[in-house]
Amino acid sequence: MTIRILIADDHSVVRQGLRMFLELDDELDIVGEATNGAEAVALAKELHPDVVLMDLLMPVMDGLTAISTMRREMPGVEVVALTSVLEDASVVGAIRAGAIGYLLKDTNAEELRRSVKAAAAGQVQLAPEAATRLMREVRAPEAPEALTDRETDVLRLLADGQSNKEIARNLTIGEKTVKTHVSSILSKLGVQSRTQAVLQAMRDGLIPPAESA
Repeated sequence: MTIRILIADDHSVVRQGLRMFLELDDELDIVGEATNGAEAVALAKELHPDVVLMDLLMPVMDGLTAISTMRREMPGVEVVALTSVLEDASVVGAIRAGAIGYLLKDTNAEELRRSVKAAAAGQVQLAPEAATRLMREVRAPEAPEALTDRETDVLRLLADGQSNKEIARNLTIGEKTVKTHVSSILSKLGVQSRTQAVLQAMRDGLIPPAESA
């Protein structure tokens, strides 16, 4: 199955480089390129990509606003922030907006291709440096609703980087049931994305932080 990718970056050299690296893999198909956040949102609605690689610093509409808009209007599209910026506000902002991952532009080509495939499968992708910064910012809800044993199992497997399909197979339940559990987990933890839920799991000691990458 081919993964459809939209690249959003205001620098043509970056877009060309990403296209060249990603298209070396037959499973990846670049369906469009956007030069700003507003264009990225419009193209995502038109092209229905599986994954959007989103720069954060762009004209017209910045990446954070674009990510938030996409997650609200196109929840089936996974967004990975791909940026040279490693500031706490940017990292936290991207994850809060709903990005499934945060990668730096110095990520090597092989790792980038692997991360795109993983994101398309619903797996959280965080550069180790970003995970470290996010851990400092994770806050537990004031009165969290307790997770069921099964929801805790699902959360641990999410934190282990497993896709919905893998979780369903490991727990011997349907994929739709996994999605229901994930929705319940997000609601109970008071977070907007699986990435935030995983960070919450690390904060609460369900998994060691070192396993987040």
